[in-house]
Amino acid sequence: MNKNNKYLIILLLTILTFVAFSGVATNDFINYDDDHYITKNPHIKNGISLETIKWALTTTYFSYWHPLTWLSHTLDWSLFGSWAGGHHLMSLFFHIGAVLFLFLFLNKTTQAIWPSAIVAALFAVHPLRVESVAWAAERKDVLSMFFGMAALYAYAFYARDKKISRYLLCLFLFVLALMSKPMLVTLPFILLLVDYWPLQRWQKTINPQDVKTQVAVVQRLKSKKKKKRENSAISAEKPKSPVTAQSAKQLTIELLKEKIPFFVLAFISCLITVWAQNKGGSIAPLEKLLFSDRLANALVSYVAYLGKIFWPVDLAVFYPYQLISAGQALGAAFFLIVLTAAVLFFIRKAPFLLVGWFWYLGSLVPVIGLVQVGNQAMADRYTYLPSIGIFMMLVWGSLYLMPRESIRKFILIPAATVIVVVLSYLTWQQCGYWKDSSSLFSHAIKIDPDNYLAHINLGETLHKKGLFNDALSHYRLALNNKPDSYTAYYNIGLVLDATGNTADAYKYYQKAIKLNPKYADAIYNTALILKNDGKIEEAADHFLRIIEINPYYTDAYNNLGIIYEMYFKNIDQGMYYYREALRVDNTNPAVHYNLGIALAQKGFTDDAIFHFRRAIELKPDFEAARHALDIALSMNQQK
Repeated sequence: MNKNNKYLIILLLTILTFVAFSGVATNDFINYDDDHYITKNPHIKNGISLETIKWALTTTYFSYWHPLTWLSHTLDWSLFGSWAGGHHLMSLFFHIGAVLFLFLFLNKTTQAIWPSAIVAALFAVHPLRVESVAWAAERKDVLSMFFGMAALYAYAFYARDKKISRYLLCLFLFVLALMSKPMLVTLPFILLLVDYWPLQRWQKTINPQDVKTQVAVVQRLKSKKKKKRENSAISAEKPKSPVTAQSAKQLTIELLKEKIPFFVLAFISCLITVWAQNKGGSIAPLEKLLFSDRLANALVSYVAYLGKIFWPVDLAVFYPYQLISAGQALGAAFFLIVLTAAVLFFIRKAPFLLVGWFWYLGSLVPVIGLVQVGNQAMADRYTYLPSIGIFMMLVWGSLYLMPRESIRKFILIPAATVIVVVLSYLTWQQCGYWKDSSSLFSHAIKIDPDNYLAHINLGETLHKKGLFNDALSHYRLALNNKPDSYTAYYNIGLVLDATGNTADAYKYYQKAIKLNPKYADAIYNTALILKNDGKIEEAADHFLRIIEINPYYTDAYNNLGIIYEMYFKNIDQGMYYYREALRVDNTNPAVHYNLGIALAQKGFTDDAIFHFRRAIELKPDFEAARHALDIALSMNQQK
């Protein structure tokens, strides 16, 4: 019956999660990282190949090393192309997989099927999950969690029967999780926690009371005066040999030693992540954001995340960083200390409180802001792994407070059902805000009118629709709230450029570059203005600077090719840059056309014909390429 219940719960969790997140199937990509990760990433659009695999394994593009995430996006593009719904559904399937692995892990280790199901359900449909599932660029979240929960499930098997194959499987799944997102570096710490509860491996090694009890058991076993029935019962209940103080120490060391490979991998992942983010300029320097401010934000964020877990309303895609007062920080610290003291007080009677609480505290460490990455104070997606600890505390805490089965059926089951239904509705509603960029950032501004990033991204959406004045208004509001926003300056420059005011656009681009000297897009647009003004050598220097900053900037290579071919009259050097552009992105029709023209000038008409045809294949309405192809074919016939 229990096995049938397990299959039923797996089915119900799958249906429940799918229904709650079903709205993502009709959602679009958003103009916040989705372009960098997917829609404008030439490596993703080139499809699975040895070159793409090599790039995924070696690149730190966008300040991360997560090769499995890149390959996952590449496979999605091969399957679904620009249909965003397909990408979102794949993320949903990974999330469902993580939910099921969490349920299976808890059920195997606790042997409590319905509490395990409730924890998995709360985790599955909580609105804080929406950012991880509905945001295509956050594939790394659901992918790493999928492998992380699978690793936990594998560890449950290993803990019961220490086969090396099970240990290696758990370690391998952990590696896959790290190759998806480094957030899972805290998994070794979580393994030590679950060793304490529900696996109870720590109690078997370090509890002095257990040692005394086991010694007494053996003494009783040696007594010939005991009845055979009593001996049998004791033998089934306790080990035949005692765990002495010396062996307890030895077993404790073994328990820690088996985690060493996990901690080593986690340490390596941390080093790679810090290096990649520092290389990409994502880590805020101490002189810009003092450690005391980071610590205050971390303390307040711990409490704020708890608030969002219990009251998941007014969720936004971005929460601007704000300085915290000393009073707020001290209040948050006091609250956290009191809760920690409480769970330690109940450590023997309710070990799940300790495990759940430190699961929450520990798994938030990488993203709590002590090493500040980006400008956000916090993010909903950061609760993906930590929230599990809180749900474990809630569910098993409720069972502890209501030990009678009749009370549980009368109160807990109906209450859990209502809560899951309400959370599912809120999640479905939250998915609707992620329908497109306009809906998402309008919602964020409604929650916080001073959200500068929401103003910038909503402005970009309006800009694409040709609503320049409205876009400009949002960019200026962004600058009012964050005067050092180089993105806002750059976007104002774009609007001025689009309306023909290139002189003022140039000034705004320069302001953006001054704030961020590695802002490749601002440098590129500056180079275009210089090129159009006839300042060719200056423009070429800017394009070369872009390539130094971002070796994958296709348009910079293409423009260098044009400059060398048309202005410097060096066709060979021009063709070199065209080929470099195609090495980065083989799907750019303009580059194929330009290379075809250069090849035709050198007399390589067959090669030129190939590139003209490729340009037309990629862009069927490319009339210039069709005209050039006709001329090249005519030249071949004359030969």
